[in-house]
Amino acid sequence: MEKRDLNRIKAVLAEKKKQNKELAERLNVAPTTVSNWATNKSQPSIETLFEIADYLQVDVRILLVSNLEK
Repeated sequence: MEKRDLNRIKAVLAEKKKQNKELAERLNVAPTTVSNWATNKSQPSIETLFEIADYLQVDVRILLVSNLEK
């Protein structure tokens, strides 16, 4: 099974000029957790996704990949 990118956390962090470490501190999680989300190795919970959107001041839908190829 091939890995799919399900979120755009890495791209939005870059657009907002924020670092993984800053987001990790804000959410009180390990920087490696944010790194795993940013590289799509794992996914945050829905609740956490809303917290990330709030921190980055974007609509939560911006953090999701909208066109999943099959």
